[in-house]
Amino acid sequence: MTGNTQVSVRRFRDEDADATARIFFKAVHQGAAGHYDEAQRRAWAPRIPDLPTWRDRLGGQAVFVAERHGRIVGFMTLRPDGCIDLAFVAPDAMGTGVAKGLHEAILGEAARQQMTKLHTHASHLARPFFERQGWTVMREQTAERDGVRLTNFFMQTALTDPASRVPDQ
Repeated sequence: MTGNTQVSVRRFRDEDADATARIFFKAVHQGAAGHYDEAQRRAWAPRIPDLPTWRDRLGGQAVFVAERHGRIVGFMTLRPDGCIDLAFVAPDAMGTGVAKGLHEAILGEAARQQMTKLHTHASHLARPFFERQGWTVMREQTAERDGVRLTNFFMQTALTDPASRVPDQ
């Protein structure tokens, strides 16, 4: 990407906690508004996570953040079990390549850790993105939070060694 759409991806730093917690909240309440009703969004993210709880949630995961013009505009996490736990982009940066850049960083980290498969529990909003990256929906599932039902999709992808890929003909 060039010009003012330039995104850089880097590893999470402790001082990124507040920005990522706010992106999570805004992405749920604004970005996912077309896919989940208000009660569902409130059950999913009732408030901006407090920083100690948020840091605990991110702890033990590989976390990458995307920046544009010095502002964090998205983040994605990878647990040691191969789960992309969190994948969120600021509503004003959705559809601009942020998630793709983060996904590429996650794939690089998964390769570094010699993972052979990744999985995630994608929202209605995230599902099309993951499908465009070659992920497969294994099943639709419903989670319940505070008595409210939320639908998501268990998805996975197999990882291959880039050196073993046959070039497109």
